[in-house]
Amino acid sequence: MSRRIAAVYMRGGTSKGVFFHARDLPRSTRERDALLLRVVGSPDPYGRHTDGMGGATSSTSKVVLIAPSTRDDCDVDYLFGAVSIGEPLIDWSGNCGNLSAAVGPFAISEGLVAPVDGLTRVRIWQLNIGQRIDAFVPVRHGEVLEDGAFMEDGVPFPGAEVRLEFLEPGHPAQPDAEAVGFAALLPTGAPQDELSVPGLGRLRATMITAGNPTVFVRADALGLSGRELPDDVNRRRGLLAQLEAIRAAAAVRMGLADSAAFATAHRPATPKVSWVARPAGYRTSAGAEVTVDRIDVLARIVSMGRLHHAFTGTGSIALAAAAALPGTVVSEVARTLPGVPTRIGHVSGVLTVGAEVSRGPGGWRFDKAVLSRSARRLMSGWVHLPGSMTGAPAGVGQSA
Repeated sequence: MSRRIAAVYMRGGTSKGVFFHARDLPRSTRERDALLLRVVGSPDPYGRHTDGMGGATSSTSKVVLIAPSTRDDCDVDYLFGAVSIGEPLIDWSGNCGNLSAAVGPFAISEGLVAPVDGLTRVRIWQLNIGQRIDAFVPVRHGEVLEDGAFMEDGVPFPGAEVRLEFLEPGHPAQPDAEAVGFAALLPTGAPQDELSVPGLGRLRATMITAGNPTVFVRADALGLSGRELPDDVNRRRGLLAQLEAIRAAAAVRMGLADSAAFATAHRPATPKVSWVARPAGYRTSAGAEVTVDRIDVLARIVSMGRLHHAFTGTGSIALAAAAALPGTVVSEVARTLPGVPTRIGHVSGVLTVGAEVSRGPGGWRFDKAVLSRSARRLMSGWVHLPGSMTGAPAGVGQSA
């Protein structure tokens, strides 16, 4: 006998994940996480997710839980989990900007939000970080529209554009959200700090909490160019160890972890670590040439210990915000103009993100970001779990 639970496998932007109704999962956090790990196929010492739904990369080993919102100003609550491949760990500390694009289509298709022909606005409360996201989902004849001409580098086929607006606490759309206690845009209060990193010494960095907590360093400080491809980085264990040391040190400085060891062991998903460089032409992982006039900054980002195959959605928001702030390591190298979206040259091509920041009595704050992605349902039905799993999770049926 095996157990089964209703699920939808969805792509959002350059990521994929297994989506669930929160009501179908165990109330116990420990039992829920054990179930989700088994669904994905983690931990897998072979690094393949052979016995699960995961894709054995940071972009494809993800889970999403959706429920009707408990907030009057939102339609659905969205909880995101980054699933470790080799460890029995799900990191719930951050958001996935790419999969955020799939939340609206899921909510409409699953009957949580009524469709409106043209564009249906889905008001999403991002539970991990306490953030409002408005998704504008194309709908035709009451059904989510997935076909379209919108292209995004890192996704091989065109789709329908889903526009996302990320609104920070205190935005007019959510004026009471300050109670969430979301971290300051610049957690240290400065656009730049020096980190003391074992094996590297002192390193200039910008630490920011737009999108997801992210630490930015200059590529040249690490002997890098910003043109690196995954094979250039992921085979270099020494470099990956250095990048993790930077990330862990930043986690402590940002107040996200008590120690670097804790950040590495228990908080692998956030903060992200990224390196940036001045615009330059380069060749993408697909072999396409990106000319210098098409981008405003070169950037690479590490996710769950590996160089991301494109650029994380939340990382792109953080980068755009940092580019708009004077004095950051990003603004030192980025070619940007006030009010103009930032064009990021990443592993797979170019990603354009608009960010709005403002300065008030309390310092700089991040007001809004606009990001377009596509999304579609890949498969829906049941995921099956071995009958040997102890405890019958709530909402899980039986099948032979």
